[in-house]
Amino acid sequence: MRIVIAEDLLLLRDGLIRILTDTGHTVVAAVDNATDLRTAVAEHRPDLSIVDVRLPPGFRDEGLRAALAIRAETPDAPVLILSQYVERAYAADLLADGRGAVGYLLKDRVTSLDDFLDAIERVAAGGTAMDPEVVSQLFARNSRNRGLAALTPREREVLGLMAQGLSNSAICAALVLAPVSVEKHISNILAKLDLPPADDTHRRVRAVLAYLNQ
Repeated sequence: MRIVIAEDLLLLRDGLIRILTDTGHTVVAAVDNATDLRTAVAEHRPDLSIVDVRLPPGFRDEGLRAALAIRAETPDAPVLILSQYVERAYAADLLADGRGAVGYLLKDRVTSLDDFLDAIERVAAGGTAMDPEVVSQLFARNSRNRGLAALTPREREVLGLMAQGLSNSAICAALVLAPVSVEKHISNILAKLDLPPADDTHRRVRAVLAYLNQ
């Protein structure tokens, strides 16, 4: 996989480069600011961009705004946000088109290399990879929605795992449920949220995320 990294902290940037190259990926550019990020993506057309939220010069939301600009110019460009912060409004904007190929992980909660590598593969393939805390805050943002209010506690658990990008089998393992139970919960969720059932996992996740961020 060809990857662009946008991270202003030298040690973290170099650490990401080493991890990714050691696991068979190619880092085609590693930059420390939003302007160079957009230039690198336009030049290299990478399979994935890994982007910090706060980049020079303002260290506020330059990375996320650059990610939004990249997605506006190339809607299917895979972007994984890797940040210390949950910027709810921008996270919602990033997810709102429902296209998938997006992720939002919190740096201090990435504790497993295998999970991180799985996340980048999912995003690059058109899926989603969301930290549970990000999902929780997006739920809270829409807590008054009638459809969400109709969900049972178990259905909310399943929807949260769907939003993270987990497959049916992964949801079964996480909640210790039989496949038929998970399928029933998902069918109920889609019906209550007025979303048509879909066989494709990525399409289903994108639909749910789009709904949560209306």
